[in-house]
Amino acid sequence: MQSEAPMPIGELARRTGVNPVTLRAWERRYGLLKPQRTAKGHRLYGRDQVERVEAILAWLERGASVGQVRELLDKPPGVAPQGDWQTRQQQLIEAIANLSQRSLDQQLNQAMALYPAITLCEKLLLPLLDSLGQRWCNYFNARLEQVFFHTWLRSKLGARVYHDNQSLHGPAVLLAEDSEHAFDPSLWLYAWLLSSSGIPVEVLENPVSGVELQRAVTALQPRALLLHLGPRIDGRALLRTLQGIAGTKLLGGATISLHQAQLHGFGLPELFLFDTPQAALRTLQGNDRPPVE
Repeated sequence: MQSEAPMPIGELARRTGVNPVTLRAWERRYGLLKPQRTAKGHRLYGRDQVERVEAILAWLERGASVGQVRELLDKPPGVAPQGDWQTRQQQLIEAIANLSQRSLDQQLNQAMALYPAITLCEKLLLPLLDSLGQRWCNYFNARLEQVFFHTWLRSKLGARVYHDNQSLHGPAVLLAEDSEHAFDPSLWLYAWLLSSSGIPVEVLENPVSGVELQRAVTALQPRALLLHLGPRIDGRALLRTLQGIAGTKLLGGATISLHQAQLHGFGLPELFLFDTPQAALRTLQGNDRPPVE
């Protein structure tokens, strides 16, 4: 059987979901990858390097930090090390407490260069949102921190999504908010994870009426609608809205367990439920369970 020809960095990024900036950082800073080079100096990756990236991702998924991976790659799987996620999260919380936009930028930029978006969502950003939610329940300075962080996060992830969208083609996923909250940072995590994974997105940050949402779908013709739900929904109104929208519909968020029984009862075709950004991404990539019936 003929061996697979070496691939350029763009193809490796497409196949593994790790962007070229991160692949180059793994090579230069940590010596994790050893690509071949063309006469003009372009990187080429053989099958062994593809497997190497997959092994790195497996260790990251188990909680290891990039700095620990090289030592772990040649060892049999065991208990994964703790990694540095708790330290990174605490540093971000300290930057938020100090209202330090520069520190937040530096720390997240560094993490984004070293880790795939799906790893950052699972290991750092979602736990950070949970920790901040608990912190802000009783903290006297909660409102100021919340406004500062949400303003920064919207700007940071919005800029990333805009940049990603410029190089992506085809119909977008329309993300919309069904919660009564004026701003939910989770929605921008979904948008950033999808766009960084090669899926263009359009975002309706604030809730709109059912008729307006139907109008948006008609105008934009998205490949799918992703509707982020809050802790309370108007089931009848939601059903009427969804009945007027053809195509793939993803409904969910952290509070999906509160609504599963009701949503299962809708009996709509092409309806999927999700609880995390990662689950939504896998559904759109076609690797998740079949639609709700």
